[in-house]
Amino acid sequence: MDPHLLRTFVSVARCGSFSEAAHELGSTPSAVSRHIATLEADLRAPLLTRQPVTLTTAGARLLEHAGPLLLRLDAARAEVERLAGSGATRLTLGASPLALTPRIAAALEQLRKIHPGVRTTVRILGRQEVPAAVARGALDLGLVDGPAAPSDPLPPPAAGALTAVPVADSPLVVTLPQGHPLARRLGLRLADLADSRWLDAPDTAMPLLRLRALGRTGGFRATLTYQGTEVRGLLALAAAGHGLALVPHTAAEGAPGIVTVPLIAPRLTHRIELLHGAAVDGPARSLAALVTGDGKRYA
Repeated sequence: MDPHLLRTFVSVARCGSFSEAAHELGSTPSAVSRHIATLEADLRAPLLTRQPVTLTTAGARLLEHAGPLLLRLDAARAEVERLAGSGATRLTLGASPLALTPRIAAALEQLRKIHPGVRTTVRILGRQEVPAAVARGALDLGLVDGPAAPSDPLPPPAAGALTAVPVADSPLVVTLPQGHPLARRLGLRLADLADSRWLDAPDTAMPLLRLRALGRTGGFRATLTYQGTEVRGLLALAAAGHGLALVPHTAAEGAPGIVTVPLIAPRLTHRIELLHGAAVDGPARSLAALVTGDGKRYA
């Protein structure tokens, strides 16, 4: 199968429209239609109905295979291009906003001493973007974070077969504006906050959907959605009274206009995990050992 045709098929399946897929791909609806027809002829099976655009049984099965196939192709291209590069050693680390901690920054400084010639790039991405970028080879290593029970890992990433290794756990706190009725509490229970106003900040606070699942309760009504990756912006909104947010203590420490109260029930922790593919070599391997503290795994 031609990967170019396969990407067109995935785009049409995702968009549910030939014209929207054409816009996404920078092509024309007629060219997209030809690509789908060519792919169907190659596979000798109809993949999509046309009006409306829906997947056939064969198309649904192909879509299951298409994601992993395209990820592996992207990863192979990225690895070969790195090997065929100018010879300069490069390392690209991706992290969700709350996963880039002082400990990670210190590990990067240690890495510079171990590999003085390495050219390191750090990219801050959304929580869902990091695993996908690692899987397709755009990142050498990824750091993700989220809430978890003390003995549980984070939910496994949906993108590709990645290895997840624990990095750190830290306490979670509820951010409250100064003067809030609950600001003098010594601890708060998640169930008691279900009817409060919350900030929906999926990349810079603990996601509300995840909190509902972990707290086994409904509620958590979002009054404002924050789609940024800048933690200071989130805390400024919390300080202005737009809603509560659940963040690691270190993220909110010293923020102006904010009072933090520990979360005492359910027992949740802020967990950071390192993600990587099957092959981890050179500076990436050294950084993985520094970040996780697991020298035996990355010896």
